[in-house]
Amino acid sequence: MTKPASVSFIGAGNLAWHLAPALDNAGYVVKEVYSRDARNAESLVEKLYEAEVKTDLDFSTSASSVFIIAVPDDVIPEIAQEIALPGDAILVHTSGSQALSVLGYAATPNLGVFYPLQTFTMNTKVELNSVPIFIESDTPAGEKVLMAMARSVSKTVYKITPEERQALHVAAVFASNFTNHMLYLAQEIMKENSLSFEWLKPLVTEMITKSLSIGPENAQTGPAKRGDLETLDRHMDFLKHDEAVSELYKIISQDIVDRYTRDL
Repeated sequence: MTKPASVSFIGAGNLAWHLAPALDNAGYVVKEVYSRDARNAESLVEKLYEAEVKTDLDFSTSASSVFIIAVPDDVIPEIAQEIALPGDAILVHTSGSQALSVLGYAATPNLGVFYPLQTFTMNTKVELNSVPIFIESDTPAGEKVLMAMARSVSKTVYKITPEERQALHVAAVFASNFTNHMLYLAQEIMKENSLSFEWLKPLVTEMITKSLSIGPENAQTGPAKRGDLETLDRHMDFLKHDEAVSELYKIISQDIVDRYTRDL
Protein backbone atom coordinates (compact mmCIF):
# COMPACT_ATOMS: atom_id res chain seq x y z
CA MET A 1 0.00 0.00 0.00
CA THR A 2 1.36 3.42 -1.01
CA LYS A 3 2.17 5.70 1.87
CA PRO A 4 -0.08 8.82 1.93
CA ALA A 5 1.54 12.04 0.77
CA SER A 6 2.85 14.63 3.19
CA VAL A 7 1.15 18.01 3.03
CA SER A 8 1.96 21.67 3.60
CA PHE A 9 -0.62 24.42 4.06
CA ILE A 10 -0.38 27.96 2.80
CA GLY A 11 -2.95 29.72 4.93
CA ALA A 12 -4.10 29.08 8.49
CA GLY A 13 -7.65 30.39 8.46
CA ASN A 14 -11.09 28.83 8.79
CA LEU A 15 -10.73 26.04 6.22
CA ALA A 16 -7.16 25.08 7.17
CA TRP A 17 -8.23 24.95 10.82
CA HIS A 18 -10.58 22.06 9.95
CA LEU A 19 -8.88 20.40 6.99
CA ALA A 20 -5.30 20.21 8.28
CA PRO A 21 -6.14 18.21 11.44
CA ALA A 22 -8.48 15.95 9.45
CA LEU A 23 -5.72 15.11 6.96
CA ASP A 24 -3.23 14.68 9.80
CA ASN A 25 -5.55 12.17 11.47
CA ALA A 26 -6.04 10.35 8.15
CA GLY A 27 -2.29 9.77 7.75
CA TYR A 28 -1.51 12.68 5.44
CA VAL A 29 1.07 14.19 7.76
CA VAL A 30 1.04 17.99 7.67
CA LYS A 31 4.68 19.11 7.65
CA GLU A 32 4.45 22.90 7.42
CA VAL A 33 1.99 25.74 7.84
CA TYR A 34 2.61 29.19 6.38
CA SER A 35 0.54 32.26 7.16
CA ARG A 36 1.18 35.96 6.74
CA ASP A 37 0.12 36.19 10.36
CA ALA A 38 2.58 33.87 12.10
CA ARG A 39 0.32 33.71 15.16
CA ASN A 40 -2.35 31.93 13.10
CA ALA A 41 0.20 29.44 11.85
CA GLU A 42 1.46 28.85 15.38
CA SER A 43 -2.08 28.23 16.67
CA LEU A 44 -2.80 25.71 13.91
CA VAL A 45 0.53 23.91 14.35
CA GLU A 46 -0.39 23.29 17.99
CA LYS A 47 -3.28 21.10 16.73
CA LEU A 48 -1.04 18.97 14.49
CA TYR A 49 1.40 16.12 15.11
CA GLU A 50 4.60 17.10 13.29
CA ALA A 51 3.97 20.43 11.62
CA GLU A 52 6.27 23.42 11.88
CA VAL A 53 5.61 27.07 11.20
CA LYS A 54 6.98 28.20 7.83
CA THR A 55 7.98 31.84 7.70
CA ASP A 56 8.32 32.27 3.92
CA LEU A 57 7.06 30.79 0.65
CA ASP A 58 10.25 28.96 -0.28
CA PHE A 59 9.19 25.30 -0.08
CA SER A 60 11.82 24.12 -2.58
CA THR A 61 13.44 21.77 -0.05
CA SER A 62 10.18 20.69 1.61
CA ALA A 63 9.49 17.02 2.33
CA SER A 64 5.86 17.54 1.36
CA SER A 65 4.46 16.55 -2.01
CA VAL A 66 1.06 18.27 -1.82
CA PHE A 67 0.74 22.01 -1.14
CA ILE A 68 -2.70 23.35 -0.29
CA ILE A 69 -3.40 27.06 -0.74
CA ALA A 70 -6.21 27.91 1.69
CA VAL A 71 -6.36 31.71 1.53
CA PRO A 72 -8.92 34.30 0.36
CA ASP A 73 -9.60 34.09 -3.37
CA ASP A 74 -7.93 37.37 -4.29
CA VAL A 75 -4.63 36.32 -2.69
CA ILE A 76 -4.28 33.03 -4.62
CA PRO A 77 -2.62 34.47 -7.78
CA GLU A 78 -0.03 36.30 -5.69
CA ILE A 79 0.80 33.14 -3.73
CA ALA A 80 1.12 31.16 -6.96
CA GLN A 81 3.61 33.69 -8.31
CA GLU A 82 5.75 33.78 -5.19
CA ILE A 83 5.79 30.15 -4.02
CA ALA A 84 8.85 27.96 -4.68
CA LEU A 85 8.15 24.23 -4.82
CA PRO A 86 9.92 20.88 -5.19
CA GLY A 87 10.00 19.70 -8.79
CA ASP A 88 7.27 17.04 -8.49
CA ALA A 89 4.96 19.00 -6.20
CA ILE A 90 1.18 19.04 -6.51
CA LEU A 91 -0.21 22.54 -5.91
CA VAL A 92 -3.93 23.04 -5.27
CA HIS A 93 -6.24 25.80 -4.18
CA THR A 94 -9.49 25.38 -2.26
CA SER A 95 -11.60 28.07 -3.94
CA GLY A 96 -15.02 27.46 -5.40
CA SER A 97 -14.80 30.39 -7.82
CA GLN A 98 -11.17 30.79 -8.88
CA ALA A 99 -10.09 29.04 -12.07
CA LEU A 100 -7.41 26.37 -11.99
CA SER A 101 -5.38 28.60 -14.32
CA VAL A 102 -4.65 31.11 -11.51
CA LEU A 103 -2.05 28.60 -10.32
CA GLY A 104 -0.35 28.64 -13.72
CA TYR A 105 2.44 30.96 -12.52
CA ALA A 106 3.73 28.25 -10.17
CA ALA A 107 6.73 26.19 -11.26
CA THR A 108 4.99 22.81 -11.30
CA PRO A 109 2.86 21.07 -13.92
CA ASN A 110 0.73 19.35 -11.28
CA LEU A 111 -2.10 21.73 -10.47
CA GLY A 112 -5.50 21.10 -9.00
CA VAL A 113 -8.53 22.21 -7.01
CA PHE A 114 -9.57 20.65 -3.68
CA TYR A 115 -12.92 22.29 -2.90
CA PRO A 116 -14.92 21.30 0.20
CA LEU A 117 -18.48 22.61 -0.17
CA GLN A 118 -19.13 23.92 3.32
CA THR A 119 -19.01 27.10 5.34
CA PHE A 120 -16.20 26.98 7.89
CA THR A 121 -15.72 29.01 11.06
CA MET A 122 -12.56 28.49 13.06
CA ASN A 123 -14.00 27.44 16.41
CA THR A 124 -17.22 25.82 15.17
CA LYS A 125 -16.99 22.05 14.73
CA VAL A 126 -17.77 20.60 11.29
CA GLU A 127 -18.15 16.89 10.54
CA LEU A 128 -15.84 16.87 7.55
CA ASN A 129 -16.67 13.28 6.63
CA SER A 130 -20.14 14.42 5.56
CA VAL A 131 -18.88 17.43 3.55
CA PRO A 132 -18.79 16.88 -0.23
CA ILE A 133 -15.34 17.53 -1.70
CA PHE A 134 -14.90 18.38 -5.38
CA ILE A 135 -11.68 17.65 -7.25
CA GLU A 136 -10.29 19.19 -10.40
CA SER A 137 -6.84 18.36 -11.77
CA ASP A 138 -4.92 18.88 -14.98
CA THR A 139 -2.93 15.65 -14.72
CA PRO A 140 -4.09 12.04 -14.18
CA ALA A 141 -1.41 11.47 -11.53
CA GLY A 142 -2.46 14.58 -9.60
CA GLU A 143 -6.12 13.61 -9.84
CA LYS A 144 -5.38 10.18 -8.38
CA VAL A 145 -3.54 11.68 -5.40
CA LEU A 146 -6.21 14.30 -4.73
CA MET A 147 -9.10 11.85 -5.02
CA ALA A 148 -7.43 9.51 -2.53
CA MET A 149 -6.72 12.40 -0.17
CA ALA A 150 -10.32 13.63 -0.35
CA ARG A 151 -11.70 10.14 0.26
CA SER A 152 -9.57 9.84 3.37
CA VAL A 153 -11.55 12.63 5.06
CA SER A 154 -14.97 12.58 3.34
CA LYS A 155 -17.53 9.99 2.28
CA THR A 156 -18.65 12.10 -0.70
CA VAL A 157 -16.00 12.98 -3.28
CA TYR A 158 -16.60 14.01 -6.88
CA LYS A 159 -14.62 15.02 -9.95
CA ILE A 160 -15.88 18.31 -11.34
CA THR A 161 -15.35 20.46 -14.43
CA PRO A 162 -14.56 24.21 -14.23
CA GLU A 163 -18.05 25.06 -15.55
CA GLU A 164 -19.76 22.80 -13.02
CA ARG A 165 -17.71 24.24 -10.16
CA GLN A 166 -18.69 27.79 -11.14
CA ALA A 167 -22.38 26.84 -11.17
CA LEU A 168 -21.99 25.02 -7.86
CA HIS A 169 -20.37 28.03 -6.24
CA VAL A 170 -23.05 30.45 -7.44
CA ALA A 171 -25.77 28.10 -6.17
CA ALA A 172 -23.94 27.79 -2.85
CA VAL A 173 -23.89 31.58 -2.45
CA PHE A 174 -27.67 31.68 -2.88
CA ALA A 175 -28.25 28.71 -0.59
CA SER A 176 -25.87 29.68 2.20
CA ASN A 177 -24.55 33.26 2.09
CA PHE A 178 -27.75 34.91 0.92
CA THR A 179 -29.90 32.83 3.27
CA ASN A 180 -27.70 33.83 6.18
CA HIS A 181 -27.96 37.49 5.16
CA MET A 182 -31.74 37.23 5.16
CA LEU A 183 -31.54 35.91 8.72
CA TYR A 184 -29.32 38.86 9.64
CA LEU A 185 -31.88 41.31 8.25
CA ALA A 186 -34.66 39.50 10.13
CA GLN A 187 -32.60 39.73 13.32
CA GLU A 188 -32.15 43.48 12.80
CA ILE A 189 -35.89 43.99 12.32
CA MET A 190 -36.55 42.10 15.55
CA LYS A 191 -33.95 44.15 17.44
CA GLU A 192 -35.30 47.45 16.14
CA ASN A 193 -38.72 46.52 17.46
CA SER A 194 -37.50 45.13 20.82
CA LEU A 195 -38.46 41.57 19.87
CA SER A 196 -36.53 38.36 20.46
CA PHE A 197 -34.80 36.67 17.52
CA GLU A 198 -35.33 33.39 19.42
CA TRP A 199 -38.99 33.53 18.40
CA LEU A 200 -38.03 33.02 14.75
CA LYS A 201 -35.82 29.98 15.28
CA PRO A 202 -38.57 27.28 15.22
CA LEU A 203 -39.89 28.83 12.00
CA VAL A 204 -36.43 28.86 10.38
CA THR A 205 -35.71 25.28 11.48
CA GLU A 206 -39.02 24.02 10.07
CA MET A 207 -38.53 25.93 6.82
CA ILE A 208 -35.06 24.48 6.20
CA THR A 209 -36.15 20.96 7.16
CA LYS A 210 -39.21 21.11 4.93
CA SER A 211 -37.36 22.64 2.01
CA LEU A 212 -34.70 19.93 2.07
CA SER A 213 -37.37 17.23 2.50
CA ILE A 214 -39.96 18.13 -0.14
CA GLY A 215 -38.01 20.59 -2.28
CA PRO A 216 -37.91 24.40 -2.05
CA GLU A 217 -40.45 24.81 -4.86
CA ASN A 218 -42.99 22.85 -2.80
CA ALA A 219 -42.09 24.40 0.55
CA GLN A 220 -42.59 28.04 -0.47
CA THR A 221 -45.30 29.88 1.46
CA GLY A 222 -46.06 33.51 2.29
CA PRO A 223 -47.87 36.52 0.85
CA ALA A 224 -45.83 36.69 -2.37
CA LYS A 225 -46.53 33.00 -3.11
CA ARG A 226 -50.26 33.68 -2.62
CA GLY A 227 -50.15 36.84 -4.70
CA ASP A 228 -51.39 38.80 -1.66
CA LEU A 229 -50.54 42.29 -2.89
CA GLU A 230 -52.26 44.08 -0.01
CA THR A 231 -50.00 42.41 2.56
CA LEU A 232 -46.94 43.07 0.40
CA ASP A 233 -47.88 46.77 0.26
CA ARG A 234 -48.25 46.90 4.06
CA HIS A 235 -44.83 45.31 4.50
CA MET A 236 -43.27 47.77 2.06
CA ASP A 237 -44.83 50.64 3.99
CA PHE A 238 -43.44 49.21 7.25
CA LEU A 239 -39.94 49.10 5.73
CA LYS A 240 -40.01 52.54 4.11
CA HIS A 241 -37.57 53.93 6.71
CA ASP A 242 -34.85 51.69 5.22
CA GLU A 243 -34.78 52.20 1.48
CA ALA A 244 -32.22 49.44 0.76
CA VAL A 245 -34.10 46.75 2.71
CA SER A 246 -37.42 47.92 1.27
CA GLU A 247 -36.05 47.59 -2.27
CA LEU A 248 -34.64 44.15 -1.49
CA TYR A 249 -38.03 43.04 -0.13
CA LYS A 250 -39.69 44.34 -3.30
CA ILE A 251 -37.28 42.56 -5.68
CA ILE A 252 -37.48 39.20 -3.90
CA SER A 253 -41.26 39.39 -3.51
CA GLN A 254 -41.72 40.26 -7.17
CA ASP A 255 -39.60 37.29 -8.21
CA ILE A 256 -41.70 34.96 -6.05
CA VAL A 257 -44.93 36.46 -7.45
CA ASP A 258 -43.67 36.02 -11.01
CA ARG A 259 -42.65 32.39 -10.45
CA TYR A 260 -45.68 31.15 -8.50
CA THR A 261 -48.69 33.16 -9.66
CA ARG A 262 -48.17 33.11 -13.41
CA ASP A 263 -50.70 30.30 -13.80
CA LEU A 264 -53.32 31.69 -11.38
